[in-house]
Amino acid sequence: MSKVLVIGAGGVGSVAVNKMAMWSDMFSEITLASRRVSKCDAIAASVKSRTGVTIATAELDANDIEATTRLIEKTDASLVVNLALPYQDLNIMEACLIASANYLDTANYEPLDEAKFEYHWQWAYQEKFEKAGLTALLGSGFDPGVTNVFTAYIAKHHMDNMQTLDILDCNGGDHGQPFATNFNPEINIREVTAPARHWQNGAWVETPALSHKQRFDFPQVGARNMYLMYHEELESLSKHFPELTRARFWMTFGDAYLTHLNVLENIGMTSIEPILYEGQEIVPLKFLKAVLPEPSGLGETTKGKTCIGNIVSGIHEGKPKTVYLYNVCDHEDCFAEVGSQAVSYTTGVPAMIGASLILDKSWRKPGVWNMEQFDPDPFMDRLNLYGLPWHVTELPAALDF
Repeated sequence: MSKVLVIGAGGVGSVAVNKMAMWSDMFSEITLASRRVSKCDAIAASVKSRTGVTIATAELDANDIEATTRLIEKTDASLVVNLALPYQDLNIMEACLIASANYLDTANYEPLDEAKFEYHWQWAYQEKFEKAGLTALLGSGFDPGVTNVFTAYIAKHHMDNMQTLDILDCNGGDHGQPFATNFNPEINIREVTAPARHWQNGAWVETPALSHKQRFDFPQVGARNMYLMYHEELESLSKHFPELTRARFWMTFGDAYLTHLNVLENIGMTSIEPILYEGQEIVPLKFLKAVLPEPSGLGETTKGKTCIGNIVSGIHEGKPKTVYLYNVCDHEDCFAEVGSQAVSYTTGVPAMIGASLILDKSWRKPGVWNMEQFDPDPFMDRLNLYGLPWHVTELPAALDF
Protein backbone atom coordinates (compact mmCIF):
# COMPACT_ATOMS: atom_id res chain seq x y z
CA MET A 1 0.00 0.00 0.00
CA SER A 2 1.61 3.26 -1.17
CA LYS A 3 0.01 6.48 -0.01
CA VAL A 4 1.07 9.62 -1.85
CA LEU A 5 0.35 13.30 -1.29
CA VAL A 6 0.61 15.43 -4.44
CA ILE A 7 0.81 19.19 -3.86
CA GLY A 8 -0.10 21.40 -6.83
CA ALA A 9 -3.18 21.31 -9.04
CA GLY A 10 -1.89 22.84 -12.26
CA GLY A 11 -1.31 21.10 -15.57
CA VAL A 12 1.60 19.01 -14.27
CA GLY A 13 -0.31 17.95 -11.15
CA SER A 14 -3.24 16.89 -13.31
CA VAL A 15 -1.04 14.71 -15.52
CA ALA A 16 0.79 13.20 -12.54
CA VAL A 17 -2.33 12.10 -10.66
CA ASN A 18 -3.97 10.79 -13.85
CA LYS A 19 -0.91 8.63 -14.57
CA MET A 20 -0.73 7.50 -10.92
CA ALA A 21 -4.37 6.49 -11.00
CA MET A 22 -3.66 4.40 -14.10
CA TRP A 23 -1.09 2.48 -12.03
CA SER A 24 -3.19 1.76 -8.95
CA ASP A 25 -1.10 -1.25 -7.92
CA MET A 26 1.77 1.15 -7.27
CA PHE A 27 -0.21 4.20 -6.11
CA SER A 28 -2.91 2.78 -3.88
CA GLU A 29 -4.04 6.04 -2.25
CA ILE A 30 -3.61 9.47 -3.82
CA THR A 31 -4.41 12.84 -2.25
CA LEU A 32 -4.21 16.02 -4.33
CA ALA A 33 -3.84 19.30 -2.45
CA SER A 34 -3.72 22.96 -3.47
CA ARG A 35 -4.63 26.43 -2.23
CA ARG A 36 -7.83 26.19 -4.25
CA VAL A 37 -9.49 22.89 -3.49
CA SER A 38 -11.95 23.51 -6.35
CA LYS A 39 -9.10 22.92 -8.82
CA CYS A 40 -8.28 19.65 -7.05
CA ASP A 41 -11.94 18.58 -7.15
CA ALA A 42 -12.13 19.27 -10.90
CA ILE A 43 -9.02 17.16 -11.53
CA ALA A 44 -10.32 14.40 -9.24
CA ALA A 45 -13.56 14.32 -11.24
CA SER A 46 -11.64 13.99 -14.51
CA VAL A 47 -9.48 11.21 -13.03
CA LYS A 48 -12.62 9.37 -11.87
CA SER A 49 -14.27 9.64 -15.28
CA ARG A 50 -11.10 8.59 -17.09
CA THR A 51 -9.84 5.78 -14.85
CA GLY A 52 -12.60 4.93 -12.38
CA VAL A 53 -10.19 5.70 -9.52
CA THR A 54 -11.22 7.99 -6.67
CA ILE A 55 -8.56 10.35 -5.36
CA ALA A 56 -8.90 12.47 -2.23
CA THR A 57 -8.55 16.26 -2.30
CA ALA A 58 -7.54 18.84 0.27
CA GLU A 59 -7.06 22.57 0.65
CA LEU A 60 -3.49 23.54 1.54
CA ASP A 61 -1.28 26.60 1.73
CA ALA A 62 2.10 24.93 1.16
CA ASN A 63 3.88 27.98 2.60
CA ASP A 64 2.50 26.90 5.98
CA ILE A 65 4.86 24.24 7.35
CA GLU A 66 2.54 23.26 10.21
CA ALA A 67 -0.49 22.84 7.92
CA THR A 68 1.56 20.81 5.45
CA THR A 69 2.88 18.61 8.25
CA ARG A 70 -0.66 17.99 9.53
CA LEU A 71 -1.86 17.00 6.06
CA ILE A 72 1.05 14.59 5.53
CA GLU A 73 0.28 12.98 8.89
CA LYS A 74 -3.47 12.90 8.20
CA THR A 75 -3.01 11.18 4.83
CA ASP A 76 -0.26 8.93 6.20
CA ALA A 77 1.65 9.62 2.99
CA SER A 78 5.03 7.93 2.65
CA LEU A 79 5.92 10.28 -0.22
CA VAL A 80 5.14 13.93 -0.96
CA VAL A 81 5.25 14.87 -4.65
CA ASN A 82 5.79 18.62 -4.76
CA LEU A 83 4.39 20.10 -7.96
CA ALA A 84 3.69 23.49 -6.41
CA LEU A 85 5.63 26.73 -6.91
CA PRO A 86 9.42 26.44 -6.49
CA TYR A 87 9.32 29.17 -3.83
CA GLN A 88 7.65 26.58 -1.57
CA ASP A 89 10.21 23.78 -1.90
CA LEU A 90 12.06 24.39 1.36
CA ASN A 91 8.89 24.66 3.45
CA ILE A 92 7.59 21.39 2.02
CA MET A 93 10.96 19.71 2.66
CA GLU A 94 10.78 20.90 6.28
CA ALA A 95 7.29 19.42 6.64
CA CYS A 96 8.49 16.11 5.20
CA LEU A 97 11.27 15.94 7.79
CA ILE A 98 8.82 16.61 10.64
CA ALA A 99 6.22 14.11 9.34
CA SER A 100 8.77 11.47 8.22
CA ALA A 101 7.83 11.42 4.53
CA ASN A 102 10.03 11.08 1.46
CA TYR A 103 10.13 14.04 -0.92
CA LEU A 104 10.16 14.63 -4.70
CA ASP A 105 9.95 17.80 -6.79
CA THR A 106 10.35 18.84 -10.43
CA ALA A 107 12.11 22.21 -10.06
CA ASN A 108 14.73 23.60 -7.72
CA TYR A 109 14.04 26.17 -5.04
CA GLU A 110 13.85 29.83 -6.10
CA PRO A 111 13.72 32.82 -3.77
CA LEU A 112 10.50 34.74 -4.31
CA ASP A 113 12.24 38.09 -4.68
CA GLU A 114 15.19 37.07 -6.87
CA ALA A 115 15.39 35.06 -10.10
CA LYS A 116 18.13 32.66 -8.94
CA PHE A 117 18.02 29.02 -10.00
CA GLU A 118 20.49 27.17 -7.76
CA TYR A 119 20.50 23.90 -5.86
CA HIS A 120 22.59 24.87 -2.86
CA TRP A 121 19.57 25.68 -0.70
CA GLN A 122 18.24 22.14 -1.17
CA TRP A 123 21.62 20.39 -1.17
CA ALA A 124 22.08 21.86 2.32
CA TYR A 125 19.39 19.41 3.51
CA GLN A 126 21.57 16.37 2.70
CA GLU A 127 22.51 15.61 6.30
CA LYS A 128 19.01 16.19 7.68
CA PHE A 129 17.39 13.76 5.22
CA GLU A 130 20.20 11.25 5.64
CA LYS A 131 19.86 11.25 9.44
CA ALA A 132 16.07 10.95 9.14
CA GLY A 133 16.41 7.95 6.79
CA LEU A 134 14.39 9.77 4.13
CA THR A 135 14.92 10.24 0.38
CA ALA A 136 14.60 13.61 -1.32
CA LEU A 137 14.68 13.41 -5.13
CA LEU A 138 15.22 16.76 -6.85
CA GLY A 139 14.09 17.74 -10.33
CA SER A 140 12.04 14.73 -11.47
CA GLY A 141 10.47 16.47 -14.47
CA PHE A 142 11.75 16.47 -18.05
CA ASP A 143 14.27 19.29 -17.94
CA PRO A 144 15.49 18.99 -15.30
CA GLY A 145 14.83 15.31 -14.80
CA VAL A 146 14.77 13.18 -17.91
CA THR A 147 17.64 15.22 -19.35
CA ASN A 148 19.71 14.34 -16.26
CA VAL A 149 18.87 10.66 -16.67
CA PHE A 150 19.64 10.84 -20.41
CA THR A 151 23.11 12.14 -19.51
CA ALA A 152 23.69 9.34 -17.01
CA TYR A 153 22.44 6.76 -19.51
CA ILE A 154 24.82 8.00 -22.22
CA ALA A 155 27.69 7.99 -19.73
CA LYS A 156 26.86 4.41 -18.72
CA HIS A 157 26.14 2.86 -22.12
CA HIS A 158 27.64 5.01 -24.90
CA MET A 159 30.71 6.89 -23.67
CA ASP A 160 33.98 6.14 -21.94
CA ASN A 161 34.63 9.86 -21.49
CA MET A 162 32.00 12.54 -22.04
CA GLN A 163 33.34 15.92 -23.15
CA THR A 164 30.49 18.19 -24.26
CA LEU A 165 26.77 18.24 -23.48
CA ASP A 166 24.04 20.19 -25.25
CA ILE A 167 20.45 19.92 -24.00
CA LEU A 168 17.95 20.95 -26.70
CA ASP A 169 14.35 21.75 -25.75
CA CYS A 170 11.96 22.33 -28.65
CA ASN A 171 8.25 22.96 -28.32
CA GLY A 172 7.03 22.80 -31.89
CA GLY A 173 3.39 23.17 -30.84
CA ASP A 174 0.91 25.94 -31.62
CA HIS A 175 -1.73 26.78 -28.99
CA GLY A 176 -3.56 29.31 -31.18
CA GLN A 177 -3.14 32.19 -28.69
CA PRO A 178 -1.46 35.53 -29.51
CA PHE A 179 0.72 35.11 -26.41
CA ALA A 180 0.72 32.42 -23.73
CA THR A 181 3.17 30.21 -21.86
CA ASN A 182 2.92 26.42 -21.75
CA PHE A 183 3.64 26.28 -18.03
CA ASN A 184 3.32 28.70 -15.12
CA PRO A 185 3.87 32.15 -16.73
CA GLU A 186 5.52 33.53 -13.61
CA ILE A 187 8.20 30.81 -13.61
CA ASN A 188 8.53 30.68 -17.41
CA ILE A 189 9.12 34.40 -17.87
CA ARG A 190 11.56 34.65 -14.92
CA GLU A 191 13.55 31.83 -16.50
CA VAL A 192 13.55 33.17 -20.06
CA THR A 193 14.49 36.75 -19.14
CA ALA A 194 17.34 35.76 -16.80
CA PRO A 195 20.94 36.01 -18.10
CA ALA A 196 22.16 32.93 -19.98
CA ARG A 197 24.94 30.83 -18.46
CA HIS A 198 26.79 27.78 -19.64
CA TRP A 199 29.62 25.67 -18.23
CA GLN A 200 32.95 25.81 -20.03
CA ASN A 201 36.41 24.66 -18.92
CA GLY A 202 35.53 24.58 -15.24
CA ALA A 203 33.77 27.95 -15.00
CA TRP A 204 30.45 29.61 -15.73
CA VAL A 205 30.23 31.88 -18.77
CA GLU A 206 27.41 34.44 -18.60
CA THR A 207 25.82 36.17 -21.60
CA PRO A 208 22.75 38.42 -21.97
CA ALA A 209 19.38 36.68 -22.16
CA LEU A 210 18.39 35.46 -25.64
CA SER A 211 21.55 36.89 -27.21
CA HIS A 212 22.93 33.66 -28.70
CA LYS A 213 20.80 31.96 -31.37
CA GLN A 214 21.33 28.84 -33.49
CA ARG A 215 19.09 26.92 -35.89
CA PHE A 216 18.62 23.18 -35.50
CA ASP A 217 16.58 20.58 -37.40
CA PHE A 218 14.57 18.71 -34.74
CA PRO A 219 13.31 15.17 -35.46
CA GLN A 220 9.58 15.12 -36.40
CA VAL A 221 9.37 18.90 -35.82
CA GLY A 222 11.71 20.53 -38.33
CA ALA A 223 14.13 23.46 -38.26
CA ARG A 224 13.65 25.90 -35.40
CA ASN A 225 15.56 28.80 -33.88
CA MET A 226 16.89 27.93 -30.44
CA TYR A 227 18.45 30.23 -27.85
CA LEU A 228 21.17 29.68 -25.29
CA MET A 229 19.74 29.80 -21.74
CA TYR A 230 20.63 28.82 -18.24
CA HIS A 231 18.76 25.82 -16.89
CA GLU A 232 19.17 24.34 -13.44
CA GLU A 233 20.28 20.85 -14.49
CA LEU A 234 23.52 22.34 -15.80
CA GLU A 235 24.56 22.99 -12.19
CA SER A 236 24.13 19.42 -10.99
CA LEU A 237 25.36 17.77 -14.20
CA SER A 238 28.58 19.82 -14.25
CA LYS A 239 29.12 18.83 -10.61
CA HIS A 240 28.39 15.13 -10.95
CA PHE A 241 30.11 14.71 -14.34
CA PRO A 242 33.28 16.80 -13.84
CA GLU A 243 34.75 15.38 -17.05
CA LEU A 244 32.43 17.67 -19.05
CA THR A 245 34.43 20.51 -20.57
CA ARG A 246 31.27 22.25 -21.79
CA ALA A 247 27.58 21.99 -20.91
CA ARG A 248 24.88 24.14 -22.53
CA PHE A 249 21.09 24.39 -22.62
CA TRP A 250 19.04 25.58 -25.61
CA MET A 251 15.33 26.33 -25.94
CA THR A 252 13.25 27.22 -28.99
CA PHE A 253 11.04 30.32 -29.16
CA GLY A 254 8.93 31.62 -32.01
CA ASP A 255 9.30 35.18 -33.27
CA ALA A 256 5.81 36.16 -32.07
CA TYR A 257 6.56 34.97 -28.54
CA LEU A 258 9.80 36.94 -28.43
CA THR A 259 8.15 40.09 -29.83
CA HIS A 260 5.43 40.00 -27.16
CA LEU A 261 7.98 39.24 -24.44
CA ASN A 262 10.18 42.14 -25.55
CA VAL A 263 7.28 44.59 -25.38
CA LEU A 264 6.19 43.31 -21.96
CA GLU A 265 9.75 43.56 -20.66
CA ASN A 266 10.18 47.09 -22.04
CA ILE A 267 7.06 48.35 -20.25
CA GLY A 268 8.02 46.69 -16.96
CA MET A 269 5.43 43.91 -16.91
CA THR A 270 8.02 41.16 -16.37
CA SER A 271 9.50 42.82 -13.28
CA ILE A 272 9.45 40.98 -9.94
CA GLU A 273 9.96 44.23 -8.01
CA PRO A 274 6.78 45.31 -6.15
CA ILE A 275 5.14 48.63 -7.10
CA LEU A 276 2.42 50.67 -5.42
CA TYR A 277 -0.86 50.88 -7.32
CA GLU A 278 -3.85 52.67 -5.78
CA GLY A 279 -2.46 52.09 -2.32
CA GLN A 280 -1.74 48.41 -2.86
CA GLU A 281 1.59 46.72 -3.44
CA ILE A 282 1.58 44.48 -6.52
CA VAL A 283 4.25 42.59 -8.45
CA PRO A 284 3.91 43.27 -12.21
CA LEU A 285 4.83 39.70 -13.19
CA LYS A 286 2.19 38.27 -10.85
CA PHE A 287 -0.40 40.59 -12.39
CA LEU A 288 0.69 39.49 -15.87
CA LYS A 289 0.29 35.86 -14.83
CA ALA A 290 -3.28 36.61 -13.73
CA VAL A 291 -4.30 38.01 -17.13
CA LEU A 292 -2.52 35.48 -19.37
CA PRO A 293 -4.25 32.23 -20.45
CA GLU A 294 -4.06 29.45 -17.85
CA PRO A 295 -1.51 26.90 -19.20
CA SER A 296 -3.59 23.94 -18.06
CA GLY A 297 -6.40 25.16 -20.32
CA LEU A 298 -4.32 25.13 -23.51
CA GLY A 299 -4.44 21.38 -24.11
CA GLU A 300 -7.57 21.32 -26.25
CA THR A 301 -6.23 23.85 -28.79
CA THR A 302 -2.54 22.88 -28.91
CA LYS A 303 -1.29 21.04 -32.01
CA GLY A 304 2.16 19.79 -32.95
CA LYS A 305 5.01 18.08 -31.12
CA THR A 306 7.75 18.64 -28.59
CA CYS A 307 11.28 17.29 -29.05
CA ILE A 308 13.63 17.36 -26.07
CA GLY A 309 16.96 15.61 -25.85
CA ASN A 310 20.70 15.58 -25.24
CA ILE A 311 23.60 15.69 -27.67
CA VAL A 312 26.78 14.39 -26.04
CA SER A 313 30.22 14.22 -27.63
CA GLY A 314 33.17 12.34 -26.22
CA ILE A 315 35.36 9.29 -26.58
CA HIS A 316 34.19 5.68 -26.86
CA GLU A 317 36.63 2.79 -27.35
CA GLY A 318 39.36 5.26 -28.22
CA LYS A 319 37.40 7.05 -30.96
CA PRO A 320 35.38 10.30 -31.07
CA LYS A 321 31.63 9.72 -30.78
CA THR A 322 28.53 11.92 -30.72
CA VAL A 323 25.18 10.60 -29.49
CA TYR A 324 21.73 12.23 -29.70
CA LEU A 325 19.18 10.84 -27.22
CA TYR A 326 15.72 12.41 -27.40
CA ASN A 327 11.95 12.08 -26.96
CA VAL A 328 9.21 13.33 -29.28
CA CYS A 329 5.80 13.93 -27.73
CA ASP A 330 2.57 14.81 -29.53
CA HIS A 331 0.32 17.47 -27.95
CA GLU A 332 -2.90 15.99 -29.30
CA ASP A 333 -2.02 12.47 -28.16
CA CYS A 334 -1.37 13.79 -24.66
CA PHE A 335 -4.69 15.60 -24.56
CA ALA A 336 -6.51 12.47 -25.70
CA GLU A 337 -4.91 10.42 -22.92
CA VAL A 338 -4.97 12.75 -19.91
CA GLY A 339 -6.57 16.04 -21.00
CA SER A 340 -3.33 18.06 -21.01
CA GLN A 341 -0.81 19.36 -23.57
CA ALA A 342 2.65 17.84 -24.01
CA VAL A 343 4.58 20.38 -21.90
CA SER A 344 2.58 19.34 -18.84
CA TYR A 345 2.70 15.69 -19.90
CA THR A 346 6.47 15.60 -20.30
CA THR A 347 6.84 16.90 -16.73
CA GLY A 348 4.00 15.01 -15.04
CA VAL A 349 4.96 11.58 -16.37
CA PRO A 350 8.59 11.77 -15.10
CA ALA A 351 7.26 12.95 -11.72
CA MET A 352 5.10 9.81 -11.58
CA ILE A 353 8.01 7.60 -12.66
CA GLY A 354 10.39 9.12 -10.10
CA ALA A 355 7.73 8.62 -7.42
CA SER A 356 7.32 4.97 -8.39
CA LEU A 357 11.07 4.36 -8.11
CA ILE A 358 11.10 5.80 -4.59
CA LEU A 359 8.04 3.78 -3.60
CA ASP A 360 9.39 0.44 -4.88
CA LYS A 361 12.81 1.30 -3.39
CA SER A 362 14.68 1.13 -6.71
CA TRP A 363 15.78 4.71 -6.00
CA ARG A 364 15.46 4.77 -2.23
CA LYS A 365 18.53 6.13 -0.43
CA PRO A 366 18.62 8.48 2.58
CA GLY A 367 19.74 11.97 1.62
CA VAL A 368 19.12 14.60 -1.06
CA TRP A 369 19.81 13.49 -4.62
CA ASN A 370 19.67 14.67 -8.19
CA MET A 371 18.36 12.31 -10.84
CA GLU A 372 21.72 11.48 -12.42
CA GLN A 373 23.02 10.09 -9.12
CA PHE A 374 20.88 6.94 -9.47
CA ASP A 375 21.06 4.05 -11.95
CA PRO A 376 19.38 5.41 -15.10
CA ASP A 377 18.20 2.05 -16.46
CA PRO A 378 14.94 1.53 -14.47
CA PHE A 379 13.85 5.11 -15.18
CA MET A 380 14.63 4.73 -18.89
CA ASP A 381 12.63 1.49 -19.01
CA ARG A 382 9.61 3.17 -17.44
CA LEU A 383 9.77 6.11 -19.85
CA ASN A 384 9.12 3.61 -22.65
CA LEU A 385 6.34 1.91 -20.68
CA TYR A 386 4.44 4.99 -19.54
CA GLY A 387 4.22 7.30 -22.53
CA LEU A 388 7.61 8.93 -23.22
CA PRO A 389 9.50 6.59 -25.56
CA TRP A 390 13.02 7.67 -26.37
CA HIS A 391 15.27 7.33 -29.38
CA VAL A 392 19.04 7.23 -29.61
CA THR A 393 21.08 7.87 -32.72
CA GLU A 394 24.71 8.50 -33.50
CA LEU A 395 25.57 11.80 -35.20
CA PRO A 396 28.48 12.06 -37.66
CA ALA A 397 30.21 14.78 -35.64
CA ALA A 398 29.91 17.06 -32.63
CA LEU A 399 27.89 20.27 -32.94
CA ASP A 400 29.90 22.83 -34.87
CA PHE A 401 28.66 25.84 -32.91
